[in-house]
Amino acid sequence: MINKIGKVTVYVQDQEEAKDFWLNKVGFVLKLEQPMGPDFSWIEVGPSDDEFTTLVLYSKEAMEQHDPSKVAHPSILFSTSDIESAYEKMKQNGVKVEDMLRMPFGTMFSFKDQDGNDYLLREDK
Repeated sequence: MINKIGKVTVYVQDQEEAKDFWLNKVGFVLKLEQPMGPDFSWIEVGPSDDEFTTLVLYSKEAMEQHDPSKVAHPSILFSTSDIESAYEKMKQNGVKVEDMLRMPFGTMFSFKDQDGNDYLLREDK
C-alpha cells in the first residue's frame, strides 16, 4: 500500500515570492522547477536534497480557474530535531513565528508563510 508521503501542494499567490520564502527564510532547497505554460511553473521545494517528500508551490490563480474548491490550505506539520535553533533562525530570517508551545507531548510553534498560511513545526526526539 502507501509507504511515503510524496508531495503536498500549497496554493500560493506569487510563486517566486513563495520560492524565496521557502529557500531563503526557511532554508529548504529547490528540488524541481519547470515551466507549465506561459504564466506559471511547477516548483518543488524540500528540507534537503536527500528528502523524498516535497512541497509543490502551485499557482493559486491557476488552480482557482481549474477547480476553485481545491485551494483550501492543507494542515502541514513539519518536524525538527532542534526546535530552539529552528525558532531562532526563522525569527532572524524575518518569518512570522508564534510563541513556543511547551506541552507534555512535545515542543512546537506555528509560523506563517508569505501568503499568511499557517504551519506547525514540532520537535521530534
